[in-house]
Amino acid sequence: MKLHIRNFLSMFDVFGIVERDPFGNSMFLKRIIMFTLGWITYGRLRVYNKTKIRGTEHLENLPQTGVLFLSNHQTYFMDVICLYHVFFSIKWGFKNSINFPIYLLAPRSRLFYVAASETMKEGGLLPKIFSQAGAILVNRSWRAKGHDVKRELDTAANDKVGLGLKYGWVVSFPQGTTTPYAPLRKGTAHLIKAHNPIVVPVVINGFRRAFDKKGLLFKKRNTTLSVTFKEPIQFDPDISVDDMMDILREQIEQKIPVEKLKWRREE
Repeated sequence: MKLHIRNFLSMFDVFGIVERDPFGNSMFLKRIIMFTLGWITYGRLRVYNKTKIRGTEHLENLPQTGVLFLSNHQTYFMDVICLYHVFFSIKWGFKNSINFPIYLLAPRSRLFYVAASETMKEGGLLPKIFSQAGAILVNRSWRAKGHDVKRELDTAANDKVGLGLKYGWVVSFPQGTTTPYAPLRKGTAHLIKAHNPIVVPVVINGFRRAFDKKGLLFKKRNTTLSVTFKEPIQFDPDISVDDMMDILREQIEQKIPVEKLKWRREE
């Protein structure tokens, strides 16, 4: 009965007040949170630091659904917050720029990002608020509370991300950690094989220097932050998981440099 009432009201709901995302969350509340967090964080990206953006021309003709953005990871929250700013700006027609925060008045709302459940649920009030901005919560099978663990794979994770892809764009960090050059998780390749999204590789830099690990506190101001979008990829369904992982690792620039490999061997 509630569903029928909601569907009826949605016909007259020009502001999307009764609209829900695939996970049952209020889209109206999501837009308010995006607007508020956008204004709060704008200065960190544009005033106290400088953000250089490249490659948004690759995003201009993307479909509204079925796009998976895969990026390296440097902080818990500021990475995805910055990407949200870029996506909002692109919606308003701005290229390679977040200079005009007018885009916060009508942000792109069909956005989701993959996050570890423990990070969003055990980190206090602020992460819980962030989770309302589109978090797809998954249980990591390899790490918990800062320690390496081995536990059952979250088999529902791919289905959750698949729902997000059917409804809009999804951001994921295939390394599952902020540690540089960490291996990519093969679950990302299985996700791509299952849902066949358009994959957009993203390379970020400078966030680790500018912010603390969570991305909420300053470490160094006047830092140049960079975000680079690579050309979209539509993977062949027959590609092997290992070959896909090699391509993704190279695209998000997480292959261990030769000098680091030498240092590790000597160590």
